[in-house]
Amino acid sequence: MSEPLRIVLVDDQQLVSAGLRMIIDSQDDMRVVGVATTGVEAVTLLNRVAADVVLMDVRMPDMDGIEATRQILANATARSEASGEVSPADLAPKIIILTTFDLDEYLLAAIHAGASGFLVKNAPPPDLLAAIRTVYSGDAVIAPSSTKRLLEHVITGVQPEAPSEEFDLLTDREREVLLLVAKGMSNQEISHALFLSETTVKTHVSKILEKLGCRDRVQAVVAAYEGGLVHPG
Repeated sequence: MSEPLRIVLVDDQQLVSAGLRMIIDSQDDMRVVGVATTGVEAVTLLNRVAADVVLMDVRMPDMDGIEATRQILANATARSEASGEVSPADLAPKIIILTTFDLDEYLLAAIHAGASGFLVKNAPPPDLLAAIRTVYSGDAVIAPSSTKRLLEHVITGVQPEAPSEEFDLLTDREREVLLLVAKGMSNQEISHALFLSETTVKTHVSKILEKLGCRDRVQAVVAAYEGGLVHPG
């Protein structure tokens, strides 16, 4: 059996953290390895505790979850550069933003800060657990009720005249895959649509992220809208 996923909880409400811990520790493939109550505590904790996934509250004293996310990932990149051997992806945890407020400003800020997912706190436990596993496996997740409004926010906020030059680096097949990712399709759904194996789709997605300089697929989707590759409808 592989090692359980290491989870860190960051929330200033102890009852929320206790509930999340009970849900997570009930799973054989997960365990909580640390708890923080502020953004500052979270940054300090993640400098000394290795984690695979962080559940990050947005509104907290001292430092909010958006800035804490930005600093945690920046510190992971700095450690990677200092070692010269380990990639930032190997040192940086995946971060899921948790909030009671399903608001565009938090969605977009979280994605730009480097978060891999976004869920409201009242999500059912099965959805929360599925989000943790999905984000860890490399597929970003956003609360379904927020996906459409996030993209609409990006579209109305940025109106490029033509696709960004960075998309010239993509092959025709990679562009095709990115367009399907932007529609919210999973690797399995894309493989069926394009008659490709899931392994091939994963390879295409990895190359897309590398060429666009994106941490994960949700950032690639936002980049596709902001860069003019994807348009409404």
